[in-house]
Amino acid sequence: MHQETLALHFGYDKQSFGAMSVPVYQTTAYDFGSAETAANRFALKELGPIYTRLNNPTTDVLESRIAAVENGGAAIATASGQAAIFYAVANLAEVGDNIIVAKKVYGGSTSLLTHTLKRFGIEARVFESDEADDLEALVDEKTKAIFFESLSNPQIAIPNIEKIVAVAQKYNIISICDNTVATPILFQPFAHGIDVSVHSASKYINGQGSAIGGLVVEAKGLNAKLIGNPRYPQFNEPDESYHGLVYADLPFPIFSLRIRLSLIRDIGATISPYNAWLLIQGLETLSLRVKEHSRNAYKIAKFLASHPKVKKVSYPGLESDALHIRAKQYFKEAQTSGLLSFEVEDFEFAKHILNSTKLFSVVVNIGDSKSIITHPASTTHQQLSHEELELAGVKEGLIRLSIGLENADDLIEDLSKALG
Repeated sequence: MHQETLALHFGYDKQSFGAMSVPVYQTTAYDFGSAETAANRFALKELGPIYTRLNNPTTDVLESRIAAVENGGAAIATASGQAAIFYAVANLAEVGDNIIVAKKVYGGSTSLLTHTLKRFGIEARVFESDEADDLEALVDEKTKAIFFESLSNPQIAIPNIEKIVAVAQKYNIISICDNTVATPILFQPFAHGIDVSVHSASKYINGQGSAIGGLVVEAKGLNAKLIGNPRYPQFNEPDESYHGLVYADLPFPIFSLRIRLSLIRDIGATISPYNAWLLIQGLETLSLRVKEHSRNAYKIAKFLASHPKVKKVSYPGLESDALHIRAKQYFKEAQTSGLLSFEVEDFEFAKHILNSTKLFSVVVNIGDSKSIITHPASTTHQQLSHEELELAGVKEGLIRLSIGLENADDLIEDLSKALG
């Protein structure tokens, strides 16, 4: 089936209830019915709901549906996109290990991966993702993951995915791609050899800024890369916290299973059933919305590229963009979502533009049906030092736009007046 159909139907049998909309199982716990059933579920001899911190029927639909839409093997829903990134990395690395992180990623990801995880004893090594020429030299026997974004926020850059994947495969390292901005509609990570995809589902998947949630999706056949791989003993040796369970011996997608049984069990950054339900609603219309976001963004990028007060526009969907060839290589029909950025002279003028728009809201979210304007250096990336901002390509005069579903001409008029 095609993505549009999977997003509407996969993972839910409406014949069970007769309800067209997936029911919300707003419950903490479940009646097992018997001691034998309870024991069997905890021993993984029988599948079924155990406790909503671990699994929930509504959340199960979201997980199976996003895995199908992204053509993955399994998925885990989390409390937020940051939780999804943390779980994906913590599932692979521990004290004494290192991960390799692209320079051009969301500021919150940079803070989490390079600062917070350092306190857990996990080192982050940063590479230049545009060409990835420096990536291989950073790899050693303690490298457990390579993390990058398919379309970076807010730089709107597309990395050299082919080279990143080649290095990951050469050294048998798990590659993790944040696919939040591109979404599965524009970019299919697993078709390019990537191992794990993560999403802040609060963005385009939700589509209306109404729910926080994250997703981790693993590629089909990822077990083969984990089983017997000396880089990942946690999948191949007995888990003392689960009665000596060896994940490699189980007939399930073990990357996702270990997140559920070890990390979500203990850390508990779990999505609520209601938020899972909201994300299901968003997923159903994702393909339509992403196409419209992209069409609007393309028109606005063309307008900004011709404006005398705009120094630079970053939108790979533009034929004049330096990354347009890469967009055609990796993205569906060279569409590159509703996210774009542009540079003006300095922060003061950028601030003037933010304060002058009427239709654009000054908000730090993206992927909303309503258009959003943000100054990353003073908000989403404020925690980064001046040197880190330069390294990440976030200039003082950089403005990020999340283009919504309004009429593009109205948005252009709003920006034209703000630019003066």
